[in-house]
Amino acid sequence: MKKLLKYLTAYKLRAVLAPVFKMLEACFELMVPLVIAKLIDDGITKNSSTTIYMCGAILIGLTIVGYGASLTAQYFAAKAALGFGKELRNDLFRIINGLTYTDIDKVGSSTLITRMTSDVNLVVTGVNMFLRLFLRSPFIVFGAVIMAFTVDAHVSMVFLVIMPLLAFVVCFITYACIPLYRKVQEKLDRVTLLTREGLIGIRVIRAFNREEIEKKEFAEGTDDLQGAQMKVGRLSALMNPVTYLIVNIGILMLIYFGGIRVDAGDLSQGQVVALVNYMSQVLVELVKLANLIITLTKALASARRLSDIISLEDKDETKASSRDKSGSAKKDSYGSDGPSLIFDNVSMSYEGSRENAIEDITFSAKAGDIIGIIGGTGSGKSTLVNLIPGFYHITAGSLMVDGREVNSYDKEELRSKIGIVPQKSVLFKGSIKDNLHMSAPDANTNTMNKALEVSQSAEFVNLKPEKLDYELTQGGKNLSGGQRQRLCIARALVREPEILILDDSSSALDYATEAKLRVALEETRDSRITIIVSQRASSIINADKILVLDDGKCIGMGRHDELMDSCEIYREIYHTQFSEKGGVSA
Repeated sequence: MKKLLKYLTAYKLRAVLAPVFKMLEACFELMVPLVIAKLIDDGITKNSSTTIYMCGAILIGLTIVGYGASLTAQYFAAKAALGFGKELRNDLFRIINGLTYTDIDKVGSSTLITRMTSDVNLVVTGVNMFLRLFLRSPFIVFGAVIMAFTVDAHVSMVFLVIMPLLAFVVCFITYACIPLYRKVQEKLDRVTLLTREGLIGIRVIRAFNREEIEKKEFAEGTDDLQGAQMKVGRLSALMNPVTYLIVNIGILMLIYFGGIRVDAGDLSQGQVVALVNYMSQVLVELVKLANLIITLTKALASARRLSDIISLEDKDETKASSRDKSGSAKKDSYGSDGPSLIFDNVSMSYEGSRENAIEDITFSAKAGDIIGIIGGTGSGKSTLVNLIPGFYHITAGSLMVDGREVNSYDKEELRSKIGIVPQKSVLFKGSIKDNLHMSAPDANTNTMNKALEVSQSAEFVNLKPEKLDYELTQGGKNLSGGQRQRLCIARALVREPEILILDDSSSALDYATEAKLRVALEETRDSRITIIVSQRASSIINADKILVLDDGKCIGMGRHDELMDSCEIYREIYHTQFSEKGGVSA
């Protein structure tokens, strides 16, 4: 929870004023039983209308002032809690967007959704309730005990018997509930994952007629969640009845011993009523405190989960600072005349894996070079290119962009040099222009039109009446797969990157369109390094350098003609796609 307190910094004045006004309200509330005692003893018993009216006026005044203090406290608590929630959500969103792929793979996207929604809401509620009640309720409980002793010390010994029992019950139930609430949130993660997978994969589910199986799995997930909630609910539900039972026993004891002292003439009727009122205040506040503790227990469990996400950023920053100290001043052989890229015996393994995903990869590229990467499924092609923008960190070797180690760059500085088109085409709801501006917010119309021309998107964009203002649905579902891929390529080109990475991003294009795209990229190659990852030999056949990967290792490197002579796997890939007789023209 300590890591989250920084988000209250901007609202610390409101966070202080809220409990101050609540304490003020509590002070007025503690005065009420004394006024009622005077009303009974000096007003009703002595039949003094003046005292009755005076005490009535005081009670009304205390009510109005207390109500005003309560409203003011509620206002400041709400402002502080909601402001805290806004700052926390914004920072979490920033942190999640900056996480490496390793961290996202480790945590899971479904739990990130749960933490950004359910967990944040629980923490905000906890902060709100804490500011309103955490000081007020204990203050009234102990204040009522002290005030009771000022009325009559002998009868008030009942409070010293009741209070330890209540404290034990509250602490025991709270301690037992904390791990159970954590399990509830984990079960909620599972339901969120099933929901997300079901919505994203609805077409696949229907295609394979798995609706009933998915329904069964979802029902099992919700049953597990219900079972966990019922278990912790049954335990936390004991709080109110047990506290009510203990406090009502205390009230009975007060009435019994108070009645004895009234008969003896040592205590007045009004004082007995005051003692009962103080015990009732203890009861009400302990019930509030019990509910507050349950809320805070949920909030603390969620706060730990949110702190884990914040810790991921701290871990990455620590690694980055240690990497900054390592010789980032090394210069590559291409100097500073243009963009350059050097892989020097680079290896990388996924977290938790004993084997390297890629191993001892060495190659270099300079401005104007087109690098092709080809290999079978699972050979490490995407892993290799994901190292360049720092999505994953290398575990051995050296990876340099423009003469600097990749890991010594600030993320924004590094990724501003790179345009990447991932395997899955991702477009967002909004206009085509909005999607292109994601890559370069300041790009003008000419730059965007040029990118559309190179990516072969202009031919269908210009057919739309709205052209760049054409509205895309969520995920660009109102376009074909090939059109989505071409727009994603255009989005990467708008940035005019030093390094353009096309990660199997033309798989949905027909051969004619892909050939046009390849020619357009070659014509505009001079200012950048172009890296093309593909399953098709035709996509990389004209590349200046082709890397052939197999099981994470580079088993061949060179131009097409060289690899046809020296690399058996490359020949196999080529011949499985094209007839040996006709081949493909370069």
